[in-house]
Parts: sequence; structure tokens; C-alpha cells
Amino acid sequence: MAVEPLIFELSKPGRRGIRFPEPDVPETELPAELQRDRLDWPEVSEIDVIRHYTRLSQKNHAIDINFYPLGSCTMKYNPKINEAVVRDPRFANLHPLQDPATAQGVLQLMYELQEMLAEISGFSAVTLQPAAGAHGELTGVLIARAYHAERGDTARRKILVPDSAHGTNPATAAMAGFEVVTLPSDERGNVDLAALRQLVGPDTAALMITNPNTLGLWDEHIQEVVQIVHEAGGLVYNDGANFNAILGIARPGDLGIDIMHFNLHKTFSTPHGGGGPGSGPVGVRAGLEAYLPSPHLRKVETDGETRYEWYEPERSIGRIHSFYGNVGMHIRAYTYIRMHGAAGLRQVSEDAVLAANYLLANLRDRFEVAYDRTCMHEFVLSATRQKRNGVRALDIAKRLLDFGVHPPTVYFPLIVSEALMIEPTETESKESLDNFIAAMRQIADEAENSPEVVTSAPHNTEYKRLDEVSANRNLNLRWRPSQEPKVPVAAD
Repeated sequence: MAVEPLIFELSKPGRRGIRFPEPDVPETELPAELQRDRLDWPEVSEIDVIRHYTRLSQKNHAIDINFYPLGSCTMKYNPKINEAVVRDPRFANLHPLQDPATAQGVLQLMYELQEMLAEISGFSAVTLQPAAGAHGELTGVLIARAYHAERGDTARRKILVPDSAHGTNPATAAMAGFEVVTLPSDERGNVDLAALRQLVGPDTAALMITNPNTLGLWDEHIQEVVQIVHEAGGLVYNDGANFNAILGIARPGDLGIDIMHFNLHKTFSTPHGGGGPGSGPVGVRAGLEAYLPSPHLRKVETDGETRYEWYEPERSIGRIHSFYGNVGMHIRAYTYIRMHGAAGLRQVSEDAVLAANYLLANLRDRFEVAYDRTCMHEFVLSATRQKRNGVRALDIAKRLLDFGVHPPTVYFPLIVSEALMIEPTETESKESLDNFIAAMRQIADEAENSPEVVTSAPHNTEYKRLDEVSANRNLNLRWRPSQEPKVPVAAD
């Protein structure tokens, strides 16, 4: 198969794949300082565009193609009903600057989504403004900072982060100006209570915990953990990355959690952003609503008439997103929740947990298990047994590509040597799970009897292993007009 050229390399002068409509606003000459002699845009016909991007799509792995057990990412199937709803012209043609009086329908949807997320999680209020999970994390930490500042408690400059927490937590805390203190796990994968009691104190602003954690385990001491932090005057932030495991079963707000972000792409089936508009709503307990980002949405009833309007919370941390341009994600999540209902959402988590434990039960005899107890929606294997024969976690991940399976998360969490973090989600059939089990068991056999088959994988993909060191040292991420067009060559 030939290497697909870049769209710029397919360009031929004079070809056109689209015709723009006549402008519906007065034409205005572009200022001279913004004008350029050449734009170097690709000139391609419509059929060139269609074939190019179709060919590229066939080279990618996606949840619509095959199993995607990427731990801590919850790569669940995105129901197509979500796309049908969000593409309704009455949603698709809205503009962020139009008068709110003319957009009451979508504002009602957003308000109801806020309320549904609050009910599902046990929080007092929810903001939809954050545009991604990490953005939601930052919002939550800024709320914690504002809370302590308002009380004059400026000495609280440390945030405790368990070593089993979601990987972005330390960076988020540091970005908000806090000192990060790592909190170790105990022998069962819980927060080490003795270490917590030793590290918490008057300088503790918050604990950022992920529960269930990245080991795929429910913290058996979560209420005691919350109590210890609260008694020291700190807040407890829960990373919602693994919320898919507890829908309809446990509400973080009921456990004493103060702040939590949601990942709509992980829990409520919206597409993963991929750098585009995502959504990371943040929920807060009673007493923290005043710190939510501005503008916030509320429902107002006057003389029997209901309207939805924007307002600025009293002690708001301010605007963290220019517009609610990620409203498409809100519409998809709203559709997902309404389609499932309360009983359906609980079944989502029950099925996700069942699927993970089914895989674990069928693989624990061939791989080491980091913390071998009942898991939640994901679990962590270790390739330390296979490493004795020279086969590492990365090799196993590469070999899985030959079976049409996307690799799991590898080498995370960092506290597990040769980690393989596996999350099947609730959307996979038993047949799909059995195929994955068969592939993993075959790879385990190969690691013992013919390790070179694994260490030299993948064998069936268009591209083999990259020289990752060279790729990182010699980044080439953009096309430049000075480059000579590449001639397609046959793949190795």
C-alpha cells in the first residue's frame, strides 16, 4: 500500500472542490498589513478531498472499527442518536452572540443538563463552562484557591495528590500555583491513611483524589480520607475520570466530596475532543456555588413565565472560556442521559464493572495483577512475568495491533511496573471481550515460547515501530511550501 501524501502534495493549480456563496455582508477591503501574495492553500477537487480523507480514515483505529480498551480513557461507543440530535438545524444554526431571548430552547437544555449532573453526582450546583477534563480540573482548583483566599487562609499552599490519582492532577495543581505533595498508596491500593495523617495540616488547601483510582479500585477508606482532610480545613477534589464506574450506585457529593469535574466524553458518550471542543463540567457542594465561573445559567420564574438567563455568581472565579462553544457536547450528553434514564445509567456502570472483572478473571493466571482484588471498570496488569523473557508492556501493546485491537494504556499508573491498564467499558459484547482474552492469552504464550514474535511486532500494520527518540528530537509537524513534494512509495 502506498504512503498517503499530504493534501498539499495532492494540490494542482486551478482545481477547486467548493464554491463559496455570495457574501451576505458588505465587502470590505482587507488591511494592507494582513494581505499576502500567496496563501499556499491546497487546490484540490471534491473527489480528491473525499478520497484522501477516506483513505486516511481507513488507516486509523477508532471505536467504530474495533475494541479500544484504553485504560482511564473510557473509549465507549458514541451512539449515533446523539449525532442526529446535535445536527438538528435548530441547534446547529445557533450563534453565541444572538439574543438569549431567541435561544431559550438550548438554554433550557443546558440548565436541565446542569441539574441532571448535579442530581447524578450529589452536588449542589454544576457549571458547564470548562471545555475539557483538564480544564475542569483547573476550574476546580481555582475554586478551592478562591475559597481559601476569601477566608483569608492564604497559608494553604499545598495540594495532596495520591500516587494512584489521574495523571493530570499534579500539573493542574502546579499550574494554579500550589505545591504538589505526593501521597502514597497502601498495600491494597487505597490512600495510605497513616501517610495522609502525617502530611495533612494547616498548609493543606486540598486533596485531589481519583475514586475509583487509576488502579481501577474503589478506595475502601474514602469517607475516612474525606474526614481527615476536612478536619484539617482542606477541601477534597475528586477527579471524575472514572465516574463511569459508579453511575446510579454512589454519589461523590454524598461522600463529602467538595468539588468534582465530569468528563462528558468518558461517562456520557460524547466524542473525545482530540484537541477540539470537549466538555469538563464541574460540580460543587453547597456553599461553593458563589465561586463558579461566570456567566452561570439560572432559571427565573416571573408571573408564571419561565426564562433562562446568564448571571455572575457573587464570588465567581471569572470567565474561563470565551463562549459556550462546546454546546454540541452538552446536547449529546443530554441526549445520552435522557435516552438511558436513571435505571439505564446504573446499568451502564454495572455492565462496565462486570466486563472489567470478566477480563480480569480470565487473564490473572497469565499476567501479574498489581492489586488483585475486585476491580471497578478497569484494572491494571503487569508484564513483569513476560519481562523475564525480554517482552515488555510496550511489546504486548504493539502485538495487540496485529489482532485489530487498540493497545491499552501502558506504563501508567507509574506505581505499577510494566503496567497494562485495561478498560473494556460497558458497550462491548461478550464476543468482543472473548476475542480480546484470546489475543492476550496467545501473546502470553508467545512471550514464553517465541518472544521474538512479540518483540518485533506489529507485523500486519502498514507502519511498523517508529524510532520514537528521533521523532521527539526531530519534530516535523507542518508542511512548508519550500519542501519538495514527496513521491508516494510502497510501505515496508
